[in-house]
Amino acid sequence: MTLNCSFNPSFLITCNHTFSPPVLYFESDDEDKNIVPVESISLYGELTISLPVVTNCLFQEIYDKVVSVFRWYNLRAFQLSSTQNKFTVVGGNTVGIVQSENNLNLYSACVSLYDNKSMSNDSCSGIGCCQIAIPRGLSYFFYSSYPNVFNSSSNRGWEKNPYKCSYAFLVKDGEYHFSATPTEILNLGEHTWFPVALDWAVENHTCKDACKSQHSVCYNATHMGHGYLCNCSAGFRGNPYLTNGCRDINECEESHDCMEHTKCINSNGSYHCSCRDGYEGDGKNNGSGCKFGTNRVIIIVLSVSVGILTLLGGIFYAYWKLKKKNLIKLKEQFFQQNGGLLLQQQLAKCSGSTETTKIFTLEELEKATKNFDEGMVVGKGGQGTVYKGILHNNIVVAIKRSKISNSNQIEQFINEVIVLSRINHRNVVRLLGCCLETEVPLLVYEFIPNGTVYEHLHNEGQSLRLTWETRLQIATETAEALAYLHSAASEPIIHRDVKTANILLDYNLIAKVSDFGASKIIPLDHTQLTTLVRGTLGYLDPEYFQTSQLTEKSDVFSFGVVLVELLTGKKALSFDRPESHRNLAMHFHSTLNEGSFLNIVDRHIIDEANVEQLMDVANIAEHCLRLKGEERPTMKEVAKELERISILKKHQWEKVNLSPEDAENFLNESSSFNTTDDAEERSTYSSFDISKQNFWSSSGGK
Repeated sequence: MTLNCSFNPSFLITCNHTFSPPVLYFESDDEDKNIVPVESISLYGELTISLPVVTNCLFQEIYDKVVSVFRWYNLRAFQLSSTQNKFTVVGGNTVGIVQSENNLNLYSACVSLYDNKSMSNDSCSGIGCCQIAIPRGLSYFFYSSYPNVFNSSSNRGWEKNPYKCSYAFLVKDGEYHFSATPTEILNLGEHTWFPVALDWAVENHTCKDACKSQHSVCYNATHMGHGYLCNCSAGFRGNPYLTNGCRDINECEESHDCMEHTKCINSNGSYHCSCRDGYEGDGKNNGSGCKFGTNRVIIIVLSVSVGILTLLGGIFYAYWKLKKKNLIKLKEQFFQQNGGLLLQQQLAKCSGSTETTKIFTLEELEKATKNFDEGMVVGKGGQGTVYKGILHNNIVVAIKRSKISNSNQIEQFINEVIVLSRINHRNVVRLLGCCLETEVPLLVYEFIPNGTVYEHLHNEGQSLRLTWETRLQIATETAEALAYLHSAASEPIIHRDVKTANILLDYNLIAKVSDFGASKIIPLDHTQLTTLVRGTLGYLDPEYFQTSQLTEKSDVFSFGVVLVELLTGKKALSFDRPESHRNLAMHFHSTLNEGSFLNIVDRHIIDEANVEQLMDVANIAEHCLRLKGEERPTMKEVAKELERISILKKHQWEKVNLSPEDAENFLNESSSFNTTDDAEERSTYSSFDISKQNFWSSSGGK
């Protein structure tokens, strides 16, 4: 920048091209002509420069002599910002001062004492470092520091203070952080520079002289107390100090107040909104908006009249077509009522599902169930009735007729179809198809003949006797099914209603997890969902109940209750038991704490299973029943541990055909669960009162 290019000589800034990149600076108007590097320039009255640290040191030979160094600056039209800068002094037993040369009443000083034990990082409160504000109006000034000013017999400079130098500097507030480390302090020196904020404004000229742009205004420079600055007028932006420096802002491309369906038209320094044909007003949200015009009303009246005449003519044609469409409408009504459209959309998203899920006709299912005879009923629950059916190819199936009374239950029906269509696992009941031609939707499953685990555990005299080996197999297979749902399925699925009543047994007593009406599909980029609380009293995860945050650990808790049921043969919740024993999970925790767990083990298996196996499974259940989901294992970990226990149960060591090395490794394999009692976890468990749970419940234990 040349002298002719600057507003006046006081604002002259030079660019030194000998550096790469070039360096911007101006010369201090003092005797030494100090160079002042310029870091940034703001059109709003601010300039950022760099100023060096002033260092003053003691001579070691003569403690009381100081080599004093000052820094003089005459910033010409610029002033030190009194609001953005701090005068900082670092050193021991040191006084620092910054003072105006042309007005001795303008000065600031601070004292930095030496106390090695009291110095701390980031603290400039007077021990090793002090920091103060500077007076307003400093333009021609100097700053320096004086070390060892407190030279008492008990605190001499060189003998008591390891810092032989003191440092004074100006710095923008927040740009310097004191470090009490001696090395960091000693690194301060003449080659250290800090950013400093300057204020500037136009003085001794008119607004017309300074504000060159046609679209600009001037205003008082309140930050300096005198002078003024320029700004672009409303609707313009740029540099007001240059001719044509302020340019129009196109509000239509950025932010504007035009209403929807209006047209934004930019103008020089402003814009306006144009309403659609037939509407009047300014078209702005915070203005008069757009209202019907007189011509618009006339057009509407004419349009309505023509429409009525057309409607009357169409009525005669519609009457002729009405009877023909009645049957189609009735079928469409049932199809939509049963969620057919939603089901089509969801099945279309599942690759291959439309090929594997069959749509049965009502006639096929009526024939298979003898017109839904009561003698074919094999089960009833809160969500519907299940019939046994035999298809024309002699395949035995289970047909579920859902109870749907509102749209939420329709979504539940669709949810079960979608969930089951994505699952392919030997321990999950398989969906064969559905029927949507009836008032209530029908689902067709593979038939599982041996009832539920709940029936065999709690209905004595009408069920199979489940041995310990069978119960361990049921637990392992159920855990594997849930682990598959959580991690191996195409998208993670949370069952949300794991209980013994939803675990079926086939001819070979292989477990099949069923009833996915309450299940949730978790998107791949989520680990939890916020949902309405659903579940069964006694099995419901207390963390899910309290937070409505559904995670896979909610299934883990419910499975823990299933494990305790298999161990004890007791119902998850029974009001026939004493109050302290009503909730099985809580009762289980109390017996573990008291060391009386074996007293509640089912008498039918106590002689079959050794104590170590029972305690291993109890340990898994205890981990599953932790109050905090993050402390529970995953179903994959549970399945792996139960499989390990099953292997130990089925094979005696002397009968296992293993190499010596493999046998030793197997023997040394430790459980993935910590067997140490977590007393604190169990003690806090009793704070959750199951009797206060309020959530959806229906017959069949749901």
